[in-house]
Amino acid sequence: MRKRQLTPFGVVVKKRLIDLGMTQVQLAEAIGTSKNYLNLILYGDRSGNKYIPSIIEKLKLDPKDFSKMA
Repeated sequence: MRKRQLTPFGVVVKKRLIDLGMTQVQLAEAIGTSKNYLNLILYGDRSGNKYIPSIIEKLKLDPKDFSKMA
């Protein structure tokens, strides 16, 4: 069985969470979703279009970094 891989967006989010000392659970609560749904977004199983702007805002990421990934 193949190991699931994070999307490029997921990799950036995970690194930023580490930098901020924040957990996925805390991020999920901050943007109003479950940790399971956040995980599906980070692994590309869900588009997350509703939550991605909130994730970018909460983690103070540069939205221009993600326009190339879409």
